[in-house]
Amino acid sequence: MDRLASFGNDPFDKPPCRGCSSYLTEPYIKCAECGPSPFLLCLQCFTRGFEYKKHESDHKYEIMTSDFPVLEPGWTAQEEMALLEAVMDCGFGNWQDVAYQMRTKTKEECESHYMKNFINNPLFSSTLLSLRKTKDSRFAEGAIPFKPTDDPPRPTFDSVLSRDMAGYMPARADFMEEFDNYAEWDLKDIDFVDDDSDILRALKLSVVDIYHSRLKERQRRKKVIRDHGLINLRKFQMLERCYPKEVQELYDVMRRFARVVGPIEHDKFIESHALEFELRREIRRLQEYRKAGIKSFCSARVYERAKRMREDERRKRTMLCDVLQYIQDGRACQQWLSKQAAIDAGITPAVTTITVSATGRRSAPPLNLTGLPGTEKLNEREKELCQVVRLVPGAYLEYKQALLNECRRQGGLRLAQARALIKIDVNKTRKIYDFLIKEGYITKA
Repeated sequence: MDRLASFGNDPFDKPPCRGCSSYLTEPYIKCAECGPSPFLLCLQCFTRGFEYKKHESDHKYEIMTSDFPVLEPGWTAQEEMALLEAVMDCGFGNWQDVAYQMRTKTKEECESHYMKNFINNPLFSSTLLSLRKTKDSRFAEGAIPFKPTDDPPRPTFDSVLSRDMAGYMPARADFMEEFDNYAEWDLKDIDFVDDDSDILRALKLSVVDIYHSRLKERQRRKKVIRDHGLINLRKFQMLERCYPKEVQELYDVMRRFARVVGPIEHDKFIESHALEFELRREIRRLQEYRKAGIKSFCSARVYERAKRMREDERRKRTMLCDVLQYIQDGRACQQWLSKQAAIDAGITPAVTTITVSATGRRSAPPLNLTGLPGTEKLNEREKELCQVVRLVPGAYLEYKQALLNECRRQGGLRLAQARALIKIDVNKTRKIYDFLIKEGYITKA
C-alpha cells in the first residue's frame, strides 16, 4: 500500500467517486490494478467494499493524500499547494490576504516560507535551468534572460473597452458576468445530512451533477473564446476586414462552427476559401481576356489600361452631370474642379453627392458605410436611413433596440418618449421614429 500525493487539493480537478459520484477529498483510494483510467473511491465506498465491473474489493490499492512534508517539516504538501494558489489569487506581496485564505499560517510564515523556498532557493533555479536545457539544447549557458511583458489592460466598468471585451478582466482571466451566471443559486440551500433518505440524497446528488455539467459548459465556452481570440473584438473585426466582402460573409456564417474545431483548423478553412475566391476571380479575369480575343499578357496590360481609361471617362461624364444640376453653386463647381484635377493626376477621388434643400442650404453628403461595424446587420432601407441621417450602424442598432424594448414595455411609443430616450438631435430622432413606425417595428401609443 503506497502513500502518494495528489497533484491538487481542488476536488473539481479530480474525477468523482465511482461509487457515490461525490467529489473526492483527501485522503481517498485509487485502485492499483484497474486502468488505464484511474478508478477512485472515497473512504465510505471503500469501507463498504464497493465493486463495479472489473473492479473487485480485494484489488491492491493506493492511499492518495498530500498530508506529508515536502520542503520543510512544518509545511505539508497540501499547505504548499494552498500557498501557491493563494499567491496566484491574491498576488505576490499581499501576505495578509494570503494568510487569510490559507487560515493555517500567519503572514510572516507565508512570506518567509515563500521567499526561502520559491524565490531564493538555488535548487529550484538550477533544476528549472537544467530542464530548459534538456528541452531545448540551443540555449546558451547561464540564466534565462527575463523580459518584462506589458501589463494586461484593466478597463473600467461599463467603459467602451470593457463592452468591446464583453466584460473580460485580463488580470483575473475571468469575465464580469459568466455564462449561466446564476447556476450556483440551485446549490446554495442544499445541505447533506446523515438522516437523509436514499431518494432525497440521490436527488441532491443529481442536482450537484447537473451543476457540474453547467460548470463544464461554462469552461468550454470560455475556452472557445480564448482559443479563437474572440475577446478583443476590435482586433477580430480588423482581421475580418482583411478579406474580400464575399469571404467576410462566409467568415460570419462559419463562425458558429468554430466551437467544434480548433482555432488553427478554423483559420485554415477560412484561408482556403479566401484562396479559392482569389483563384475564381483570376479565372474570371482570364476568361474575360479570352472573350476579348487576348492571347498574351502584354495585350492584357494594354486592355486593362484602356479599360481604366474608359472608366475614368465615364466617371467624368457622371460627375459633370452632377455639377451641372447645381451650376449656380460656386462651391459645388469648385469641388468638381478639384475632383477633375485629382483624376487628371491619377488619384481616385472620393465620390460625394451634394444636395441643396428647398431653403437653399446645402445638406451634408450621405455617410459612407463601407467598413463600418454593424453594416452587415442592416437591410437596404436601414442602410439608406443611416446614410441620410449620417448615423453609424452601431449607434442605430443600439437606438433601435432601446426603442423596441420601450415600445414592448409600454405597448406603444410616442415621439416625445423617443426623444427623451435617445439623447441626439431631435430631427434625427424624428426620422428614426418615423422610419420604425413605417416599417412596423414599433407602434404609436
